[in-house]
Amino acid sequence: MFKTMIENLKKEQKKLVFTEGSDPRILEAASRLKQEGILEPVLLGNLEEIKQAAQKYGFSIEGIELIDPLNYEEMDAMVDEMVILRKGKMDANACREALQKSNYFGTMLVKRGYAYGLLGGATYSTADTVRPALQIVKTKPGNSIVSSCFIMQRVTENGEERYAMGDCAININPSADELAEIAVESAKTARVFSIDPKVAMLSYSTYGSGKGADVDIVREAVEKIKTMDVDFPVDGELQFDAAFAPEVAKTKAPDSLVAGKANTFIFPDINSGNIGYKIAQRLGGFDAYGPILQGLNAPINDLSRGCNAEEVYKMAIITASM
Repeated sequence: MFKTMIENLKKEQKKLVFTEGSDPRILEAASRLKQEGILEPVLLGNLEEIKQAAQKYGFSIEGIELIDPLNYEEMDAMVDEMVILRKGKMDANACREALQKSNYFGTMLVKRGYAYGLLGGATYSTADTVRPALQIVKTKPGNSIVSSCFIMQRVTENGEERYAMGDCAININPSADELAEIAVESAKTARVFSIDPKVAMLSYSTYGSGKGADVDIVREAVEKIKTMDVDFPVDGELQFDAAFAPEVAKTKAPDSLVAGKANTFIFPDINSGNIGYKIAQRLGGFDAYGPILQGLNAPINDLSRGCNAEEVYKMAIITASM
């Protein structure tokens, strides 16, 4: 999966901002990305702290760009631009204060076109990564929310298995409209990872076998997607076994174009989504890549605070490939 991405990125040499420049996991990943010629890291933070941490942990940062938001020559211009973007919701003082924090500063670098994308969250919460993105970069035209998708992959004797799962990290109880948007964006993300999306809208019910408001929302979302003229098959509501297992699909949904063949799974809420991908990760032996943020005007992604350097490295490649 990553081999093709790396080959393409080496030709483009995109700049990617890392908001926590002195974190040893970030330093290790950035050093490797630079030395392998995959992309151009931009590390944010106090310059001396970054240099001292690199020396302490033995990571080369030669040739890597370092920027301290507290000593940035173009800060006044950046503040003026942010005031305009916030449309009266933040004055110049509030914008300047926000831009002294690397999550806001890094997002503005992306907005200004200085960098292609941003990767944060090694020490910031998901909200602290998403909030500046929503305020500054904003959602793409036609999108109303930011959502997330995990790419699940494992290697078997027959090759690689790869699936997309959304939304497992952002939207707590999405409406039918939001579920439809999550499905469309997750299908787009799936294609980035060479998954030809067959989208299953999951539920505890298959075709009315169960009743309740939660089932109705999923069914309504499916109907909304079918009016969007999408270029991928979608079906629901489907239980996971009907969506995944051909032998179950023959009984529960024999005429479905998706049941038994699904590779992109849309969960009805964050509870089921978060539990579902972690079961696949821990019991199924899948590697989980994400959360990959969807619906934004620029590639901005969030790391888990429990991430390791290898995960940072791979999420950087994913972000730069979006």
